[in-house]
Amino acid sequence: MSSEASSLQMDQTQAASMPVAGPSLAPPVTLAAPLTNTDFYIGVGLAISSCFFIGSSFIIKKKALIRLSRFGEVRASAGGFGYLREWIWWAGLLTMGLGEAANFAAYAFAPASLVTPLGALSVIISSVMASRFLNEKLNLLGKIGCFLCILGSTIIVIHSPKEKEVEDLQLLFDMLQDPVFILYVICIIGSTAFVACFIAPRHGHTNVVVYIFLCSGIGSLTVMSCKALGLAIRQTLDNDGNVFLTWMPWFLIVITVTFIAIQMNYLNKALDIFNTSIVTPVYYVMFTTLVITASAILFKEFTNMRFDDILGDVCGFLIVITAVFLLNAFRDIDITFNDVRGLMRPKMQRVSQYDDEVLVTTSIKERRLSYGSGDVFRKA
Repeated sequence: MSSEASSLQMDQTQAASMPVAGPSLAPPVTLAAPLTNTDFYIGVGLAISSCFFIGSSFIIKKKALIRLSRFGEVRASAGGFGYLREWIWWAGLLTMGLGEAANFAAYAFAPASLVTPLGALSVIISSVMASRFLNEKLNLLGKIGCFLCILGSTIIVIHSPKEKEVEDLQLLFDMLQDPVFILYVICIIGSTAFVACFIAPRHGHTNVVVYIFLCSGIGSLTVMSCKALGLAIRQTLDNDGNVFLTWMPWFLIVITVTFIAIQMNYLNKALDIFNTSIVTPVYYVMFTTLVITASAILFKEFTNMRFDDILGDVCGFLIVITAVFLLNAFRDIDITFNDVRGLMRPKMQRVSQYDDEVLVTTSIKERRLSYGSGDVFRKA
């Protein structure tokens, strides 16, 4: 009897240890699955290539707006749409479209918190091209800013999230119903509507932040809709079912086109009023900050990252912001590397450099302090 009981107990133990076929023991779906190297490099490559198109599109569209103002047309900042008859503007729009298409594809392969900060490279491209084709100065500090943009972007790539986000459109729509993200959408739409109706008519022509905020706020929602639309396209191409037979992708297309049209309208106004060297960096900083915020709320990308990666990502972004500040704040200062070399010379040697320009005088009104000291002053 005891042998039968022991054999029955052994059979039960073996049966319990054997795997049971069925959906209940299937591995759970996790959003923390690592990105493959192929997806990661494709996403980075598409993001970098989009920067070349987007950066050059700013210059082309600015050239079109300058050309239009010479013909006496109503300017875009005054509500005119004469640029729609200018072929150069359409060339710039086509170039931006190619850049946005590459950027759109990048969101399907890599996290938004990686793709969006790489837009700093478009700041470099637009700044260099503006100095070449628009006669806008790029001084030594601007060149240092370009170098810091590349450095910060590299740090962001190294420490960016390396995990997949969502690969099912229905799951993404469930995440879009998160109360925190809905609150973010309400805040963005409400604040942009208030700025567009009450702030922009009064201060839009004097403060670059006004129109840029409208572009960036709506742009952060555009990125989220592009992310969902790219997921729908990729899911269809992977033979996971034609999701375009449902209403969701078509709703995303309408939302994306509407948001992009709003962005283009206010971006044209900002470019028509302010220099490209101002618009591009301010737009980058504000747009990137809002996109990272929206992406962190929706996809919770930073929850599975290590602390050193989060710190590296933040530091890389701060380096890029510093670089953008150097490109923007000191653009009108005429400083070259020779000026820096002059400041590094000994004090007496710097004074002798200006021997032909100095004047010893006792009249306070006629003298200005030079690099020397005491009674040695430069001519007024």
